[in-house]
Amino acid sequence: MSDNIQVIRALGQRLPVPERRRLVLLTGARQTGKTTLARHRYPDLRYINLDAPENREALRGIASPFWARDVGPAVLDEAQKEPVIFEKVKFAYDDGSLSFSVLLGSSQILLLKKIRETLAGRIAIFELWPLMMSEIFNGGCAVSGVGVMGDGTLPRPPVGVSRPASPPLVSAGVSQPASSISTATVMPLTPPLVDALFSAAGCDEIFGNLPEVLLADDDAPRRRAQDDLLQWGGMPALISLTPEERRQWLRDYEYTYLERDVADLARLDDLMPFRKFQRLAALRSGRLLNYAELARDAAVSVDTARRYLEYLRLSYQTFLLPPYHANLTSTVVKTPKTYWLDIGLLRHLTGIPEAVTGEFYESMVVGEWVKWMKTMGREGELYFYRTRSGLEVDVLFESVAGVVGAEIKARRTLAARDATGLKEIAAALGKRWRGGMVIYAGNELKRIGAPQLWAVPSHRLFTRV
Repeated sequence: MSDNIQVIRALGQRLPVPERRRLVLLTGARQTGKTTLARHRYPDLRYINLDAPENREALRGIASPFWARDVGPAVLDEAQKEPVIFEKVKFAYDDGSLSFSVLLGSSQILLLKKIRETLAGRIAIFELWPLMMSEIFNGGCAVSGVGVMGDGTLPRPPVGVSRPASPPLVSAGVSQPASSISTATVMPLTPPLVDALFSAAGCDEIFGNLPEVLLADDDAPRRRAQDDLLQWGGMPALISLTPEERRQWLRDYEYTYLERDVADLARLDDLMPFRKFQRLAALRSGRLLNYAELARDAAVSVDTARRYLEYLRLSYQTFLLPPYHANLTSTVVKTPKTYWLDIGLLRHLTGIPEAVTGEFYESMVVGEWVKWMKTMGREGELYFYRTRSGLEVDVLFESVAGVVGAEIKARRTLAARDATGLKEIAAALGKRWRGGMVIYAGNELKRIGAPQLWAVPSHRLFTRV
C-alpha cells in the first residue's frame, strides 16, 4: 500500500520528463520513497541499485565512451556509493551521447560535493520529504473520496493503480528497465490552502470567501489526516502498518539511519554519543538553539555539537528557522530555532508517544510550510521574530509581495492575547504587511481583527481549498 501513495506525491508533478535533455538528482531523507517515486515516474528507465557491490563493480568496468551504450538513460540509486559514476555520467552527457539520467541518494553532503565537483550546471536538484498532510488527505480522496481511514491507513487503490514490479534480476551487474510498472502517470494533487500565501494576495483576499466552518463530511477527513500526521509522521512505509508495526518500524529506522547515513556522513567509530545528542536535540524541537547547553547535556564539545547538528540537517532530519533579519529593533534575538521535520520520528526519539504538546504541534505546522515550499519550489523565506522584551511571532513568511505572520497555538479555542505579537509587528512593517494568522487546532476560520488578522485551523491550511 505504501507504494501506491507515491502516485500522488506532489513532487512527481515537477520531475522532468525523459524527453528533455536533463540530469536529475532526487535526494531526501532515507525511506521517504525516492526509489518508488522514481520508478513510478520513469518506468522505462533502467534501474541500478548501487547498494549492491556487484552493480558497483560492473559500473566501474564500463569505460566512459561506452556509458551511453552499456548503461544509457537510467535511475542510479544510492549514487554516492560509487563516486566514479558522476564522472562517467558527466562525460556521456557532455559528449551528447546521454541526454537523461536520474541519480538518487539520501546523504546530501556526499551527493552535493560530487555534484559541485562534476555536474554543476548540468543537473536539476529535487528534494523529497516525508508525506505532507495534503498528500495524506488528497491520497485518500483520490482513491476513494473519503480520505484517511480510521486506522490511519489509505483505502485500497482503484483498478489500474498497481505496485511497482519487484526489482528485476541483475544481469552483468546492471538491472533492466522496469517496463512492467504501469503507474507512470502522475495523479494531480490539488494545492493546499497554504499555497495561496505564495501569491501577492493579502489574508483578507485568501480567506474572505471561504466558509467559516466546513460540513462534517468535509472536515472529518482533514482532521483524520492531521491526527495521523501528528501521531505517526509522514514516512510512506507506515501507511499500511498497524500501530505496533509502526512503532517497530520507527525503532528500526533510528538504527538504520545511525548505521547508514550517519556512518557515511561522520565516519564515527562510536555512534552512542551521536545517538544521545540526537535524542536531546529532538527534545528541543521548536526551541531556540543553544549549542553550549546541548553540548553540556550530551557531554560533547561545542564544536562537536555544531557538527552533529549539521549532520542532522544534511540528512533531512532537522530544519533551522532563522530569526527575522530586518532591523525593526536592536533588541531582536539573533539565535535560530531548530525543528524536527517528521513528527513520528520526533515522538519516537523523545519517548512521548501520545500527547500533542505545543512543541509537537508547532513543529508540525512549521514542517508542513517548509515541505510545501521546498517541494513545489515556491519563492520566499521563513523566519521567526522575537525580541528580548518578549515580543514574539512564531513565523514570518517573506516574499517579494510582502510579509505574512503566523502565531501557532495547539488549542481548539483562542484568546485575545494570541494576536498581540501580530498586531505589533504589523504596525512595525507598515505597507509590507499582507496579514497574519493564528494557526490553531480549532474548527472556525474567521477574521479576528485588523489589520487582516485571521484564525485559521491547521487542518484546513495544509489541505486543499
